[in-house]
Amino acid sequence: MQDAPTTLDVLDALATPVLQVGGDGRIRLANEAAARWLRVGRKRLLGLPLAALEREGQAVAGALAQSDGNPHLLRRVQLAFPGSNEALFADLWLSPIAEGAWCEAHPVDEFPGADPSELLPIALSASLKGLAHELRNPLAGIKGAAQLLARRSDTDARELTGLIESEVERLAGLVDRLLTPAPARPFEPVNIHLVLERVLRLAESEAGWATQLQRDYDPSLPEFAGDADRLTQAVWNLVRNAIEAGAGSVQLRTRAEHHVRIGEDAHALALRLEIVDDGRGVSPDLAEQVFLPLVSGRAEGTGLGLALAQQVAREHRGTLGFRSRPGHTVFTLLLPLEPVA
Repeated sequence: MQDAPTTLDVLDALATPVLQVGGDGRIRLANEAAARWLRVGRKRLLGLPLAALEREGQAVAGALAQSDGNPHLLRRVQLAFPGSNEALFADLWLSPIAEGAWCEAHPVDEFPGADPSELLPIALSASLKGLAHELRNPLAGIKGAAQLLARRSDTDARELTGLIESEVERLAGLVDRLLTPAPARPFEPVNIHLVLERVLRLAESEAGWATQLQRDYDPSLPEFAGDADRLTQAVWNLVRNAIEAGAGSVQLRTRAEHHVRIGEDAHALALRLEIVDDGRGVSPDLAEQVFLPLVSGRAEGTGLGLALAQQVAREHRGTLGFRSRPGHTVFTLLLPLEPVA
């Protein structure tokens, strides 16, 4: 039987430079892309303070010293291996873990004008394109079957077939975006509770009576600028993970947070969305890598759901984090609530 891939195997499959630092700020893991980009052997990076790579300023050291538990985005940081005369520029995502942080680098010269929150690792993108191509025909068949059923069904059944059609349309749009990348759609006013109700309807169809679905909404939350389809995708991935982890109950909780710092930015008002479940929880062995693509705690899992959910959070200038123990897991999506123009 083939051995399971290690964390380093997964990271080496990515084209994005990724480093892991310990609680002392020193690099303890680097993928091939990071070593190649910094033009140095991987072994020479291990044990080096991450802050030593920054040629000017103390942005990296300052971000590592903060203990608020939130990811930090550092724009256009000038980096170089100590002693090198060549300067490299990158936008860095620093994501705290139990002891240290992950550092994901997006070289700005390789992706001119791009926001790192809109980038998926190239290996993941290529895999999704292949999957998207294969999804086209089954989606068309499902939509046709739903339309036929709607013509001969009662009211309740027509509601379900309408749900099938709307989800097929959403998936078809996702397929098109994967096959033919296009600029992100302009944000529109979003009512987060309508998004959550759509997710709960999907969850009811999948989980049936096996999982109790609960709502705990703050009705005072205003609309905000966002992409309802992408948010639906992110939250549905989180809820489905809870169901697949054997949760007997899943609760969706919304709250308003005042005077919140997300990354480097301060916001007067933010949405805190929590998905709480009583399932098996996140394995401690996967806790530090759970948001990396292709990492899954289930043999049949793809390892894409949480990576995509984090991607959606970043697209909305927010963060996604979690805390977990057996019987109690909470994934928290924190999004700024900017006034709708």
